Amino acid sequence: MSLYAPSLVVSRPDGRIGGPGDGFFHGDRRCLSRLEVDAPGIPVAPVGGGVTGADTAAFRAVLRGVGEHTADPAVTLERRRRVAPGRLTETLELVNSGPAEVAVRLTVMAASDFATMEQVKAGRATAETTAAADAAADGGGLVWTDRSMTVRLTSTQAPAAVDGPAGRLHHDVRLAPGARWSTELVVVAEDRSSVLFPPAPPDAALWRTPHLLSADRRFDHWVEQSAHDLRRLLLTDPQGDGDLFLAAGAPWFLTLFGRDSLWTARMLLPLGTELAAGTLRTLARRQGTVVNLETEEQPGKILHEVRREGVGLPPRYYGTVDATPLWVTLLHDAWRWGLDPEQVRALLPHAEAALAWMAEHGDADGDGLLEYVDHTGRGLSNQGWKDSGDSIRYRDGRIARAPIALCEVQAYAYEAARCGAALLRAFDRPGADRWEEWADRVRRSFRERFWVEDATGRYPAVALDADKKPVDSVTSGFGHLLGTGLLDADESAVLAARLCAPDLDAGFGLRTLSSQSVGFNPLGYHIGSIWPHDTAIAVQGLVRAGFPEAARGLARGLVAAAGAFDGRLPELFGGHGSAVDTRPTPYPASCRPQAWAATASISLLQSVLGLHADVPGGTLTVSPALAGEFGPLSVTGLAVAGEPMEITVQPDGTADVRAAAGLSVRTSAVQATSAVRTTSAVRTS
Repeated sequence: MSLYAPSLVVSRPDGRIGGPGDGFFHGDRRCLSRLEVDAPGIPVAPVGGGVTGADTAAFRAVLRGVGEHTADPAVTLERRRRVAPGRLTETLELVNSGPAEVAVRLTVMAASDFATMEQVKAGRATAETTAAADAAADGGGLVWTDRSMTVRLTSTQAPAAVDGPAGRLHHDVRLAPGARWSTELVVVAEDRSSVLFPPAPPDAALWRTPHLLSADRRFDHWVEQSAHDLRRLLLTDPQGDGDLFLAAGAPWFLTLFGRDSLWTARMLLPLGTELAAGTLRTLARRQGTVVNLETEEQPGKILHEVRREGVGLPPRYYGTVDATPLWVTLLHDAWRWGLDPEQVRALLPHAEAALAWMAEHGDADGDGLLEYVDHTGRGLSNQGWKDSGDSIRYRDGRIARAPIALCEVQAYAYEAARCGAALLRAFDRPGADRWEEWADRVRRSFRERFWVEDATGRYPAVALDADKKPVDSVTSGFGHLLGTGLLDADESAVLAARLCAPDLDAGFGLRTLSSQSVGFNPLGYHIGSIWPHDTAIAVQGLVRAGFPEAARGLARGLVAAAGAFDGRLPELFGGHGSAVDTRPTPYPASCRPQAWAATASISLLQSVLGLHADVPGGTLTVSPALAGEFGPLSVTGLAVAGEPMEITVQPDGTADVRAAAGLSVRTSAVQATSAVRTTSAVRTS
């Protein structure tokens, strides 16, 4: 896949666009459903290719039997692809390395069906759209048109013939020995409908570019590839003054998702606060103000997603229980990493509204817990991050009945209330005591209601059901509880041990559902698969809670998975595990690249370094408890308080930290303070 949001290209491994899910997409429409290159009567054999960057790819094939005087191929065809917003460029190059002149007819075959992304994802494109929109010859190219979009394909070399109804361009090429011929195919999509979110400017620089050099090159490559992919997932808020945010993932979710955008901005805070600021403001502009049962909007609530009309859910849909507390926590964490206090102050009214939503609407029955229910019967039946309809189930496989209170959402609510109180107190606004007391109530309610027991000991249920009874399955949700303050030390120790057990730890990351549960499916969307961001959250929670050794195996498994996917981790993959597979199994139709799978690399790096910032308090904590797994290492391109930061960890664990002047660098109690050296800020390119 090649990507530059809101456009992308999905093709076969040989570069051919023509499979059911393939296409050149722009703004959730498939502009081209076919783009193939052939030489009639000549076998064209692929020999290699793939992505070369976030928005580029290259493919090579040989034309067998043409100009050959030995068994060696003589003529090769190269396709070099680049995608930009609303534009696909593909350079075709024929090279004759043989001793004789050759003649080749090169045929470009193209089609468009203007299918929506929803139709393509559901496999309904051929049933609900015409097999291909009629193409018309347009000078030396082809053009397709429907009521809201026009797609033009041109070639810089004039074709010998154009067959409009068949969607074909024919080039007759003669090549002397050693000669080469090339043309550039240009596909432009003109979308006459309103654009939800324009692409980011080409020179947008919301974060510094990290460069990691560690003892595990798979980790280094994962960080590098993620940084490239994330820049191409950036979109602009048309209602804001240049505010940018990360789309959730390609190809299915190139739009604003509250939960996804918040988690990705939070994970990227070690690279700068600008993305967090843009994400917070983008969502604040759309924060709920009224009660609307159709869209699930409520005053103070942060939305779930924004889409075009006609994709199943309302265009602006608020059916999420966790985006609102996550918004408050991101504001707090961005402040701690050095977001301009005036920008924080401007967002505090939205934080107060979000906090009020938790108490007045999120906890609708006043029992001290956040819960959800789909009021329409047409929205999402589950409204946490595991939002598939079968994700919340009992250990025996039965599906839980709503209203549902998720375990991890109580941790988000507790943390948000504590973070909100800290912000209100720091900025001399009333209400801090109220939210600390509210957080304590959530903590008590959780301890009283969620804990259950099996043969191996106590653990928190994944949720409470409509009757307030525990839904007793064992899930990766444990990882989201750690390090939030919701649990005490003994409770955290119990969960640290459970996360390391082989029913959850698959060797490539955490299974979303224990392999011992009825209904476990290693290729189930939320019932046994592995999500990289989910595992990264658990690793960070374990480190924050003081269990780095428990985090070590999960961190190692994530890096192994990243290596297996060549540094571009998908949204999710199979939970079969390293005990049975040498490589993780891809999940069909997974987004790749996907924002929080990519930002998981930075979250993991933060965990490895034990990195925490408190710019208002004037401190920076570096405690590289996991560095031994990947060290020695050095990393540049980090940022704190708007200034560059570099960290080097020596083989003996000594850390050299170059950070903003005026910050006091602290280490954990297990390290001598003298083991960390600090200098003034150093500018990096």
